[in-house]
Amino acid sequence: MLSRWNGYHQTDRKTKRRRYTESLVHLIYRRSGFNALPMIALSFLGIILVGSILLTLPVASATGHRVAWFDALFTSTSAVCVTGLVVRDTGTTYSLFGHVVLLLLIETGGLGFMTFATLLFRLLGRGFTMRERMIMRESLNQDDLGGVVNMVMWVARSAFVVQFLGAVSFSIRFIPIYGVAKGLFFSLFHAVSAFCNAGFDLFGGGASLTGFSGDVLINLTAIALVVVGGIGFTTVYDIRNKRRFKLFRLNTKLVLVSYGALLLTGFVVVLAFEWDNPGTLGPLDPGKKILAAFFQSVTLRTAGFNTIDQAALRDATKLVGGLLMLIGCAPASTGGGIKVTTFALIVLTVRMVSQGSSSIVVFKRRIDRTMIQRAVAIAFIAIAVAFTDVCVLSLIQPDCAFLDLYYECVSAVGTVGISAVGTANLRPLARLLIIVTMYIGRIGPLTMALLFMKRQTRARELVQYPEDRVMLG
Repeated sequence: MLSRWNGYHQTDRKTKRRRYTESLVHLIYRRSGFNALPMIALSFLGIILVGSILLTLPVASATGHRVAWFDALFTSTSAVCVTGLVVRDTGTTYSLFGHVVLLLLIETGGLGFMTFATLLFRLLGRGFTMRERMIMRESLNQDDLGGVVNMVMWVARSAFVVQFLGAVSFSIRFIPIYGVAKGLFFSLFHAVSAFCNAGFDLFGGGASLTGFSGDVLINLTAIALVVVGGIGFTTVYDIRNKRRFKLFRLNTKLVLVSYGALLLTGFVVVLAFEWDNPGTLGPLDPGKKILAAFFQSVTLRTAGFNTIDQAALRDATKLVGGLLMLIGCAPASTGGGIKVTTFALIVLTVRMVSQGSSSIVVFKRRIDRTMIQRAVAIAFIAIAVAFTDVCVLSLIQPDCAFLDLYYECVSAVGTVGISAVGTANLRPLARLLIIVTMYIGRIGPLTMALLFMKRQTRARELVQYPEDRVMLG
């Protein structure tokens, strides 16, 4: 009995010590003004620059001649930002060394720099400072510092296992076509690219997965990898631990419902609008039409692969597809966009106003008003970036169709990677604009805005001005 009491007492002391440490860290965090956001943004920028240098090496080129640095920079940015837009054909331009570099850039961009740093520190037996734990927490979009290191390690292990299983499934088709060595590497590369929602392929000629549009195994494997990577690490972690929908966290429930609803919406839109389009679904059998329409809906969640010609899509499909690309995936996932939870909060806000309610209640939980304000800010900034890009791009590329440019810009903002205009056809200034847009889309529109905003002082926050009303509608 005494030993049990001592155990409880010891556990209680550990809990108090942990809470005291976290409160002390938060105090230091506020007083010092430390912000993890610049560290995350700079880590992505540093990896992009290193990747661009490696891709310009003669050994990275399939011909032995250096690839132009600007083209390498575009490719490196697209890989780290897990977008998939390319100005040079990935399969024929780069050598095996270049493909390995791209594979590592995609993996680092998808899982995040801090995930790999954590793995390295663990291998070296090095501990983690509080500042590093804060960066991990921000990169995974977590609220608490407790258990963040274990969370990162679980994310890394799970990601590698899922990608390995995807590579095994791909190898069933690729090994008979390309041989053992090339087939295994193709399987691994495309499994990583699909899980990280990157959309890079090695088939050459910009074919992506169009040659496998009717292959059920390839399509379902790619879809599974894209969805698991796109719903977010915290969502998968919650599903693994609780297993029942009613026990899930509110964030997990919103992600699953929103992600599923958007997949269904995209599927219905593509199937209805493209059913008799001779350039897309028209020539396919009914079963293959359903498979291709569903794959297109999945790829609009920022996957970047395609099994039908994007340039041949009807304007209505491009218009709706652009909106779906802008929404993107879940928070703390390998994909981009404003995130499905942001879109869900905006829809719920509209419902709240239309019903005359004073707060958002969903799944018997009330949403904090600061979350609603953050969602509106994220959506507004992303739309503003896309709107500005389309306007500027239409001036730089007057020979291209406006909807194709819209499709390209939204694809870059959402880090999707599918193109109707053909990124290689863009002028250098337009490519530079796409590079900046992909970077903003990867680190997040609100994160980018916060990097340039002046932090409010506590004294200013304490000032309360009288309320007033304005006319709306």
